[in-house]
Amino acid sequence: MTSAARTAPGPDHARAARPAAVTRRVTAAVRRHRADLLAGLAFVALAGWLTHGLWPAPGTRALALNPADQTLYEWFLALDARALRGELSLVTGRLNAPDGVNLMANTSIVALGVLLAPVTLAFGAPVTFALLVAANMAGTALAWYLLFTRVLRARRLAAVLGAALCGFGPGMVSQSNGHLHMTAQWLVPVLVWLVLRLLRAADPAGRPDGPDRRRTASSAAGLAAVVTVQVFVGEEVLFLAALTLAVTAVAYGLADRGLLRRAGSGFAGGLLAAAGLALPVLAYPLWVQFAGPQGVADGMFPPAYFSADLIAWTRLSALTVFGSPEAVRLTTGPSEFTTFLGWPLLLVAAACAVRLGRRAPVVAVVAAALTMAALALGPEVVAGGERTGIPGPYALLAGLPVVDGALPTRFALAVLPLVGTVLTLAVHRALAEPGRARRVVPFAVGAALLSVFPTPLPTMDRPPLPEFVTGGHWQQCVRPGGVLVPVPTATPQDPWPMRWATATGVAFAMPEGFFIGPYGPHGSATMGTWQRPTSALLADVARRGVAPAIGDRQRRQAARDVEFWHASCVAVTDDTPHAEMLRRTLEQLYGRPGGAARRRLDLAVLRRRTPVPPPDTAKGPLPYGKGPYAKRVRRARRPAGPTPRRTPRAGRAAGPARPPHA
Repeated sequence: MTSAARTAPGPDHARAARPAAVTRRVTAAVRRHRADLLAGLAFVALAGWLTHGLWPAPGTRALALNPADQTLYEWFLALDARALRGELSLVTGRLNAPDGVNLMANTSIVALGVLLAPVTLAFGAPVTFALLVAANMAGTALAWYLLFTRVLRARRLAAVLGAALCGFGPGMVSQSNGHLHMTAQWLVPVLVWLVLRLLRAADPAGRPDGPDRRRTASSAAGLAAVVTVQVFVGEEVLFLAALTLAVTAVAYGLADRGLLRRAGSGFAGGLLAAAGLALPVLAYPLWVQFAGPQGVADGMFPPAYFSADLIAWTRLSALTVFGSPEAVRLTTGPSEFTTFLGWPLLLVAAACAVRLGRRAPVVAVVAAALTMAALALGPEVVAGGERTGIPGPYALLAGLPVVDGALPTRFALAVLPLVGTVLTLAVHRALAEPGRARRVVPFAVGAALLSVFPTPLPTMDRPPLPEFVTGGHWQQCVRPGGVLVPVPTATPQDPWPMRWATATGVAFAMPEGFFIGPYGPHGSATMGTWQRPTSALLADVARRGVAPAIGDRQRRQAARDVEFWHASCVAVTDDTPHAEMLRRTLEQLYGRPGGAARRRLDLAVLRRRTPVPPPDTAKGPLPYGKGPYAKRVRRARRPAGPTPRRTPRAGRAAGPARPPHA
């Protein structure tokens, strides 16, 4: 006898149904956001193509146009990764020993370094750097795309075109040559969204209960949180975003007086609330930056030099497909092609602005773009490389606190998203209209964007690190956290020894180096510090290859300098220029192998990528001094039997015997 009644599903059936339900929901979400995913993948692919020269081995590749800044940022990323080990401080002693370096006064991208610390610890700082170069461009473009589609309700084609300019415009690509703090702009659209959300919440129009206080409070809290994070990503970007939003808000209020009367007070109150929430959190970091140890309160770059050329706005960047190398003469460096939009894009953007009419949002965006473009010209207008004597609008801001720290030419970076917004609104409007405009406007905008299409970032090989570092031999020369002195020491012009510390996770400190510190007149900002007499002497030997005069005065100074640095190891590799002359100079300053060094420290001269060989095949220069590494190598190379005594040469005082290899 059978029953037609339906049986209840058992627990096994329910468990089997859950993955299927999850799969269906994921599939539905992918289909619903298919266009968004394709846009994001396109941005990632373009960023990957632009940075492909750094792969597949970022540790052996460098940005050809700015390898020094790459070295600095890799050091910062390696230092920031130590936060996972409980070592997080705003002032570090791992560089410029013993004075240290103020991380808030430098572009140390602490937030990015801590966020990607697992990547750095697993694969190394060069991999993290290469990822960030691409991720900053793609992330910025994707963030603006989401703002245009979700907040402005723009059509996806319009949003893709506008966002592409925001993330891959000439200024963004040129700043990607080593300036991670300037290209990490993916939080700027979030700031814009929160400001717009706050404005809409403060507007009582259409609400019988008045302004939405809950939405106002949440917007203020979110704004405070994003501002706090951006301070530890890049303060210069935050300053430019805040200034641009301020100009836009003023222009918007003047263009829409009704909105100003309705929402002005509530909007201002929300901004004050956001400031009140952020300042207690940022008070100590800002005090450290401006008044703390090694802090600086001023900018170190002259605004008159780092000003945009007026003619540069009409030229194409040398880093674009249609650009010319001659454009370099109109800028201060390969990282500062911030104004090179060219005639095609300028004319199309102007036509789009005119076509959109005098609506308040358009007027506000255009006013902000013109203001930031004018400020980029600096305190005196320069045209074609010649100073005109005409004062620029920036002269009104020169000397103000904080403003002095921002380079005028970088004010032009704010123009990219403003122009991108105008293009997005114009294409969106054209796509909604019948007739030729539906085809002509998107085509014109696309053609204008093609005129500034970027080329891949130039890259080059960089020399491998010495075996002294990669083989871990430094650990027998200096204790973790101790001070190792590379010869010659790192400088802003030649920071390459900082790669040694980066490869070890900044496990040891170094004197001097590449950083911003208070070593100018009256504690003003300078790049790097002054060299100690011994490091200056060794740098001169490395530069000229001329043997210096070494006497008791130089030896006493060398001992004082080592004492000042608290150094326990001095190292030179034989791939250093004039390494043999440097080795002899170190012998004269600190003693010879097997002899009594003038201080208890190791002097290492090692071959690049040459491990310590067994005694029967030992070749190459020896480490100098009394440290365990030096003793181990000398013991391994010591021949069997008693060591024969050597007779001093005529005219030379008896002393420690020179090693056979010398």
